[in-house]
Amino acid sequence: MEKEYEAREKLIACAKKEFLEKGFAKASLRSISAAAGMTTGAVYFFCKDKNGLFGAVVDEPLNRIMTLISAHFSADMETDVSQFQHHPGDHDDFAEAMISMLYADRDALLILLEKSAGSRYEGIIDRFIELIEQHNLALAEKYAAAFPGKRMNRYMLHWLSHVEINAYVHLLTHEDDPQKALREIKPVMDMLVEGWLAHILEDDI
Repeated sequence: MEKEYEAREKLIACAKKEFLEKGFAKASLRSISAAAGMTTGAVYFFCKDKNGLFGAVVDEPLNRIMTLISAHFSADMETDVSQFQHHPGDHDDFAEAMISMLYADRDALLILLEKSAGSRYEGIIDRFIELIEQHNLALAEKYAAAFPGKRMNRYMLHWLSHVEINAYVHLLTHEDDPQKALREIKPVMDMLVEGWLAHILEDDI
C-alpha cells in the first residue's frame, strides 16, 4: 500500500508539472507516465482517465476553499441584518484564511483557473460566480425583508458577484507574494462590503 501511495503521488506530481506547462488539452498521458517512470496504464489504475488525473491535482485545494466559502456563507446568513454595521477590517479573518489557502498550493489552483480548458473543470470561474451570486441573492432577499420599501438591485448583485470572485482570481494569477496579496485584498474586501451595503438595495417604486 505504501508503494502504491508513493507511486500515485509521484504520478500526480508529474501531472501537475505537465498540466501547468501545457494545459489539460495538450498534456500527454504518455509524457506524464514516462516522467513518473510508469506506463500509461498507471493513470487508468490510479485515476481512471485524464480528467481523473486532473482532479487528483486540483480537487484537494479546491475542496478546502469550497469548505471555507461555505462556512463564510453560513455566517453571513446568521447575521441580524437590521442591526449590522460594517467596520474596516471586519472581514480580515476571512481574507487571511482565503489567501493562506489559495497560496498553499498556488500551482494547482493556477492550473484549475488557467489550464482547465477541455476538462470537466472548464469554466470554473463562471461556476464560482454563479455560486456567490446565489448566496448574494439569498442574503439580499433577507436585507430587503428587513427594510420595508426596499428591493434588491439585481444588476448590482450580479456585478458585485463578478467583482468579488475576480478580485481573488486577479491576485492569485498576478501576485507571487502571498503577504503582498494579503495586504492588497484587505482594503478590497472593505470596499466590496461597503459597496454591497450601499447599493444592493434600491427604493421599491
